[in-house]
Amino acid sequence: MNELLPFMLALIVAIVLIEMLADKLKVAYPVLLVVAGLLISFIPGLPAVQVDPDMIFFIFLPPLLFEAAWSISFKEMKKWWRIISSFAFLVVFFSALAVALLANYFIPGFTLALGFLLGGIVSPPDAVSTGAIMKFVKIPKSTSAILEGESLLNDASSLIIVRFALVAVGTGQFIFQTAVVEFSWMVVGGILIGLLGGWLFMQAHKRLPTDAPSDIVFTLVEPYLLYWAAEQVHSSGVLAVVAGGLFLSTKRFSFLTSASRIKGSSFWEALIFILNGIVFMLIGLALPEVVKGLRADGIPLSRAVFFGCLVTAVLIGTRMISSYGAMIATLIFRPSVAPGRDLSTRRRLGMPLLLGWTGMRGVVSLAAALSIPLTLPNGESFPHRNLILFITFTVILLTLLIQGLTLPYLIKRTRLFDYTRELSEDETKMKVKNKLVVETVRLLKEKHAKGLYEDPHLQKMIDQWEYKINHPENLKMPETSRQNYLELLESQRQFLTGLKKDPELHEEYIHWQIYQIDLEEERVKLL
Repeated sequence: MNELLPFMLALIVAIVLIEMLADKLKVAYPVLLVVAGLLISFIPGLPAVQVDPDMIFFIFLPPLLFEAAWSISFKEMKKWWRIISSFAFLVVFFSALAVALLANYFIPGFTLALGFLLGGIVSPPDAVSTGAIMKFVKIPKSTSAILEGESLLNDASSLIIVRFALVAVGTGQFIFQTAVVEFSWMVVGGILIGLLGGWLFMQAHKRLPTDAPSDIVFTLVEPYLLYWAAEQVHSSGVLAVVAGGLFLSTKRFSFLTSASRIKGSSFWEALIFILNGIVFMLIGLALPEVVKGLRADGIPLSRAVFFGCLVTAVLIGTRMISSYGAMIATLIFRPSVAPGRDLSTRRRLGMPLLLGWTGMRGVVSLAAALSIPLTLPNGESFPHRNLILFITFTVILLTLLIQGLTLPYLIKRTRLFDYTRELSEDETKMKVKNKLVVETVRLLKEKHAKGLYEDPHLQKMIDQWEYKINHPENLKMPETSRQNYLELLESQRQFLTGLKKDPELHEEYIHWQIYQIDLEEERVKLL
């Protein structure tokens, strides 16, 4: 442990420095982290990295999924649910099937069950990689919502495929009726446990005398308990975390104080950055150990690389075909809800190309591959485990390097989103601000007319601040003034929450404005 601690601390420092370099180079940091991990692994004297699958699944996956569910716009998910569902379920299954058929035909000794196992592992695109790349390009919120929603749900669908494939490999049989019942329970049970658990946690936040630190600790415990509870009854822990996270995210303004939201936002941002950084670094660090396993199995490295490249090509091609298929189906059956319908024909045809090119793999694929047991139930070694691990690592590495490095250039080159009619970020923020100003004036006039607000601090705020500057002895705000102002801020928050129903206003910017009010509330409490 004493030898490992300096290495882990140095690894975290390296992650922070690499993220700074990635921002400077305008490159997605997961790309540099994987490459850096691979280079670091060749330094002599470093401890060999052997990743425990339980560590990836139980330590890393629940908080990563929970934070993603917490930050996504549920309104946008409902708006684009058709295309999100098709990508998160149909495209994942189509990709897994294509990989299964390819592996069964080209890789010696690969059964169809092993092919589906490999397909389920490498089928889900990674949200972190896509999000990191999108920081450097401007895309419409509709496209961003589709990618975020897909990445949130495809993890569950791919891991369900992996679970059934593991059973088929271990038992040598696949009973359709049993699989349908188990699948239904995994989906329904996971969602119900997530919703029930989310409601119980919300009640705990509301009824217990919590403060910001205890609220943050609760939010950290929640994904782990939801995941554990669902797995104990053999339902989907991933779906439980996603469902619970979505439920709590829509209710956050009713049970978390402004201090909890502000401090919690900073805590979770730092935590998720470190967790993602460690996982992507582990991808590179663990690759040499996987190569050693291949050599022990007598598989030539060149052949394993060929299989990895072949699977990567099939995944990219399958996603491209699925993207155009989804666009054609949407235009035929539901043209009114097709994203980018205001674009020209050339740009509309280019959108599926870009959606198809966002299929970088990452955390979930790594976790699923490492979850493969070393032995079968009968005690025999799990067939082709090292090869599956190597192909997974190859797919992650190639998609990050090829698609991750070229996606920003492709978006800028095609200029696909230069002519969107969607309101820009500045325009949307200004619209939210203007609506809030109008409502604030209305509230003040209404309260003043009723004789409730006679406080000059609320009637003439500028004069009040100038008075404080000229009379520093009166910097402390009177208690009556503070309570009146806090009441106004709460009314503003409630009004902004109601604006979520406006289809023109993206939920992200409304949350941004509420965050400004939260900051103002904390400032006033300190006066």
